Amino acid sequence: MNDAMTITSPEDVGLCSQRLARIDTWRDELVASGRFAGVSTLVARRGQVAHWGMSGHADKERGVRMAPDTIFRIYSMSKPITSVAIMMLYEEGRFQLDDPISRFLPAFKGSRVAVGGSRGKVETVPAERDITFRDLLTHTSGLTYGFMEATAVDALYRDNKLADFGHPDSELMETVEKLAKLPLIAQPGKEWNYSVATDVLGALVQAISGQTFGQFLQERILNPLKMNDTHFIVPEEKRGRFAANYVPHPKGGVMLFDDPATSRYLGDRKMESGGGGLASTTGDYLKFCMMLRNKGVLGGERLLGRKTVELMTTNHLRGDMGDMGQARFSESSYLGIGFGLGFSVMLDPAKAQILGTPGEYAWGGAASTAFWVDPVEDMIVIMMTQLMPSSTYPIRKELRVLSYQAAID
Repeated sequence: MNDAMTITSPEDVGLCSQRLARIDTWRDELVASGRFAGVSTLVARRGQVAHWGMSGHADKERGVRMAPDTIFRIYSMSKPITSVAIMMLYEEGRFQLDDPISRFLPAFKGSRVAVGGSRGKVETVPAERDITFRDLLTHTSGLTYGFMEATAVDALYRDNKLADFGHPDSELMETVEKLAKLPLIAQPGKEWNYSVATDVLGALVQAISGQTFGQFLQERILNPLKMNDTHFIVPEEKRGRFAANYVPHPKGGVMLFDDPATSRYLGDRKMESGGGGLASTTGDYLKFCMMLRNKGVLGGERLLGRKTVELMTTNHLRGDMGDMGQARFSESSYLGIGFGLGFSVMLDPAKAQILGTPGEYAWGGAASTAFWVDPVEDMIVIMMTQLMPSSTYPIRKELRVLSYQAAID
């Protein structure tokens, strides 16, 4: 772990050891009940780790126990990392947030917006304006996800193999070019819709920097933060640490969804998906969260300026996601929660009906992973596991209760 992070007694950072132990009991029960193969949880406060526990297996089939260095598919927890990457280029003066992305990706010039249709034909009208960088960062671009299965445009994504940017034989730029030809589901800037927007941000990082997206991440984020176990493709020597991914079994328990020995995260995967393609460890993701907690710097390596992090973690929506969003899937509830430049932002815990603090920022991944950073309480909480979909059990809310109830000052 980075030398800027240490493990301490919970009481030294205002947490109660006995109360934190409730997380261990809860996590053990998740595994003992058969709902999860294994779970890892971490709570840090005031820059120090106060709790880090693991239960169960990383790979039940091979008898591999969950460990501190287990590698997980973090799926949409890749999005904050991609958002930091594009904002590093923003700080270099390469673009402004309200610039059209067609300046760098001309295929997005003059997009059209779906307004209905019948007999399998989608009717469209011209977009009122081009998509901007801010639209992508806030998920107000009018793009969507094919797995939503809610609109005719979602179906077009599936037909064109754009469901999740997960096809290993596709390259990022060619996939984004294909995406640009499809209609939007809303006028840019008008609605919050969870989408492949962050994958487009990855393509923009590539177009602006002149490096592949993966090269940029490696040189500008992963190496400086010593996130040595974060990869698009899990290296051969680390595959013994790569967790299996599961789904609920119809008769109870879990069943294998993605075998770590045959996963698309191995071998020659061309796609570098900024929206959901990274694998990482609890410790690596802690380093990323600590950099954000420190307003852009960790271990003497500064990735972003303080004001940029503050801008990213401020709500940019007109109200909360419920005010601008449609009742579709996302890795967050909608009421009482806004969205910044790459993160959800807590606005009103009472409206959200969950424990939290205004100004806390967060996100999660499709395999039930989650993190949040609370600047007021100076807390970081990370959960790593591998169960799809993330909506199967309310474990994120449960962990919030168990984490915050341990605070004693």
